[in-house]
Amino acid sequence: MEIYFDNSATTRPFSVVCECMAQTAYENYGNPSSLHTRGSRAEKILTEARKQIASSIGAKPEEILFTAGGTESANIGIFGITGAKRGRHIISTKMEHPCVLRCYEELEKRGYEVTYLNVDSCGQISLEDLAAAIRSDTVLVTAMLVNNEVGSVLPIREMGTIIRKANEDTLFLVDCVQGYCKEEFKASWCDGAFFSAHKIHGPKGVGALYLRKGVRLANHVFGGGQERNIRSGTENTPAIAGFSVAVKQMLSDQQDRLKQMKKVKEVLRQGAMTLPDVAENSPSDGCSHILNLSFLGIRSETLLHFLEDKGIFVSSGSACASHKPSPSHVLTAMGVSREGIDSAIRFSFSGENTPEQAEECVKVLHEVVPALRMIRR
Repeated sequence: MEIYFDNSATTRPFSVVCECMAQTAYENYGNPSSLHTRGSRAEKILTEARKQIASSIGAKPEEILFTAGGTESANIGIFGITGAKRGRHIISTKMEHPCVLRCYEELEKRGYEVTYLNVDSCGQISLEDLAAAIRSDTVLVTAMLVNNEVGSVLPIREMGTIIRKANEDTLFLVDCVQGYCKEEFKASWCDGAFFSAHKIHGPKGVGALYLRKGVRLANHVFGGGQERNIRSGTENTPAIAGFSVAVKQMLSDQQDRLKQMKKVKEVLRQGAMTLPDVAENSPSDGCSHILNLSFLGIRSETLLHFLEDKGIFVSSGSACASHKPSPSHVLTAMGVSREGIDSAIRFSFSGENTPEQAEECVKVLHEVVPALRMIRR
C-alpha cells in the first residue's frame, strides 16, 4: 500500500480536474484574446474561473490575475509593489518561503532595507514587534498564512489591522499558498495575496494573484497586455479551468476534509510520540494538514528513504529547498536545536488520506526508528 504524506509539496489532481483540463485543451483550444467564437469560448472559461476564485476569498473578479504559480505571483507582487511606490523599507518574517526571501535578497542589493521579524518556538510573530517595526517609509509587509514546514497559522487579520492603523500607505501582501481552501482567509484583510493550484489538487504551473482594486504595480512582463497588462502572455486556459474546478471541489466538502486531515494528523502524532526521543516542532494550534517531528539521533534523509522503501512518502522540509545542504531556516528561526533540525520530518496530509494510513505509518515508524538507532550505535 502506497501512502502519500507529502501533500504540502504537491497534491494529486482530482479526477474531475484532469477531465476538465483534457476537455478544455481539446475542445476549447482557442486563444482567449481572439475575437472569433473559439476565442470567446476560451475567454468565457477564464471569466468563470476568475469569478470562482474571487468568490472564494470575497474579492472582485477583476482583482484576480492568473499566473504560472505561487512563485511568479510572489515575484510580480513584490517587485511590482516596490517598483511603483516610494519608500525603501520592507517588513517580513524569518520563516517565509524562498520565493519571498530570494526577492528580498535581490531588493537588498538594490538598496532596500528589510526588517525580518523574529518568530517564537511556535512559529508565531509578536504583533507588538510588527507595530514597532512599521515606519513612515515602510512600503510593504509580507507574511504567510500557513507556514509550509511546521504549519503555524499567522494572525493575518490582526496584522492587517495593525498595518493600516500604523501607516495607511503600507501595503500588505499575504502568501496563501499553503493555507488556501484550508484556513479562513478574506481579501479584506490585506492588499494582495497569492495562491497555487497544485497545493489544492489542481494542476501544476498555474496560480493566482489577488490585488485590491487601486493597488498599482510596476510592470515587469511586457507583451500583449493580458491580465490587466500586468502579466502579459497567452493564458493557460486548460490549467486555469482545472484550477477553478479544484477550488470548487475543495470548498464543496471543506469541513469534511478538514476533519479528516485533523484526524489523520492526530493518529500519526499520538502514535509517533510514543517512541522515545521524538520532538514535535509543529505548534498545537497549527493547521490541520502539517505535522513536523524530529526523530532525534536519525538524519532526516535516512529516515525518509527507509520510509520510502516501505511505500510511505514524506519530506525532510520544504520541497523547494530539499536539495540544498543548509539547515531549515524555519526551524532555525524557531530555536530548534541542530540535532532536531537534522532529524526533522514533515508529514503533510490531504482529505484523501485516512486514519488507517496514519496507523500503518506509525507501525512502520515503530519498526524502522529503533532499528536505525541501533545501527547508529
